Amino acid sequence: MAKHRIFTTPFASVYPHYVAKAEKKGRTKDEVDEIIRWLTGYTRRQFESSLKKKTDFETFLAEAPRMNPLRTLITGTVCGIRVEEVEEPTMREIRYLDKLVDELAKGKAMEKILRKPPEA
Repeated sequence: MAKHRIFTTPFASVYPHYVAKAEKKGRTKDEVDEIIRWLTGYTRRQFESSLKKKTDFETFLAEAPRMNPLRTLITGTVCGIRVEEVEEPTMREIRYLDKLVDELAKGKAMEKILRKPPEA
């Protein structure tokens, strides 16, 4: 079975769409960056380097320093597909990111997007 074309698409070409979606709803590029770094474990410098190198989506996720273990708490639908039911691992990671950006654009608080437990 052939790979989905999103896997070989440079992350740097998708990233501006995430930012535009958020900014259109009054959110910021910094918030998008925070979400991406929370999910992947990239530092700001590592993230910017990946964008400059035009790393493809599959490699961007595969080389992520530390995928956040709380990402499995991300549930819901993206394009009518339940993210928690996506079987292909790389596609599931992409859908997690899509869902986080959707939540940001819908006005959800960053603490909830980043799955931070409530303060005791």
